Amino acid sequence: MWDERYARDEYVYGTEPNEFLLAHASRLQGPVLSLAEGEGRNAVFLAEQGLDVLGVDASGVGLAKAQALAVRRGVKIRTEVADLGTFDPGAARYGAIVSVFAHLPGPIRARLYPRLLDALMPGGLVVMESYSERQPAFGTGGPKDLDMLMTPDKVRADFSGLEILLLQEIEREVVEGSFHTGLAAVVQFVGRKPG
Repeated sequence: MWDERYARDEYVYGTEPNEFLLAHASRLQGPVLSLAEGEGRNAVFLAEQGLDVLGVDASGVGLAKAQALAVRRGVKIRTEVADLGTFDPGAARYGAIVSVFAHLPGPIRARLYPRLLDALMPGGLVVMESYSERQPAFGTGGPKDLDMLMTPDKVRADFSGLEILLLQEIEREVVEGSFHTGLAAVVQFVGRKPG
């Protein structure tokens, strides 16, 4: 499905970084792991800030476009085709982990998120923006399956090992290509690993 979505000339979620990531990018230290990176807009932006970035995604088509965008912008990013259901991020490897609209089923989150905490260096940050369970009523993007949508309580449970620096559910105008456009309900989170 994702290869098919990305197999067009346009960048379906645009080429500019996510606004929430943009607002918190100055807090990040590398290396950065970017989950469900897609066509590269966030990884390329972070590389432009001088950060070492690994973008992982299930779509090789999307990541090829990510590499093309990096070349056009004059930066280097690393990419890896990976199924997040089985992905092993390693241990104490990343200064930050970015999850922008990376909507995963509960069983995959239950397996992956503890591994993400292990993969963070002490003091490392998780920056996440996801559609909330209220999003389907808005009809402006994202999955319809409530299991894949977030709430502040889900974030607290999934990332219980992190110090919460910011956690909120808000409505905001999202303008990110043809698939994410319009007023949306989102959950925003910044968490820090102790140490």
